[in-house]
Amino acid sequence: MDVRRTLYVEDTVLTDAGVPLARPVRRVAGLAVLANPYAGRFVTDLSPMFDTALEVGALLMKRAMELLGGPAVSYGKAALVGTRGEMEHGGALLHPTLGKPMRAAVGGGEAIIPSNVKVAAPGTPIDVPLGHKDNVWSFDHFDTMTVMVPDAPRPDEIVVVVAVADGGRPHPRVGQGRAAL
Repeated sequence: MDVRRTLYVEDTVLTDAGVPLARPVRRVAGLAVLANPYAGRFVTDLSPMFDTALEVGALLMKRAMELLGGPAVSYGKAALVGTRGEMEHGGALLHPTLGKPMRAAVGGGEAIIPSNVKVAAPGTPIDVPLGHKDNVWSFDHFDTMTVMVPDAPRPDEIVVVVAVADGGRPHPRVGQGRAAL
């Protein structure tokens, strides 16, 4: 695992639309800037990246949970792939194995972990989708946290992002999920 830097973003929402929240909502994202071993070339077997995902996921989630300061109810993940890479490189880090350290850190996680991948230049923001860790149909927890690293991803790098939250959107009012359909 060739990590150039890590970054953690804390966000505490106290008021929204001019109305204070009954309880602040905290979101924390952990970002790791990794070298992309496949930048600039097509490789059919991306499985060596799966172990990297386990390592970087454990590293990021440990600190993200410490910063959150309590139990997480929502989570999400994302990757920004530098311009010499491809979306599948980000997918190789996010999908097969990153969920394991994320679920371990949040104490469960029966629902899918929402994700987003894109190829981008340094400083490009990415929207990390958030969803309830156990109930994929909890509309109140459909949320987004936008993050970026000012100098990443460089063309031969990938930024891996994990995010956790201790609540859903501020003032949710759009239904109770699948039962409301």
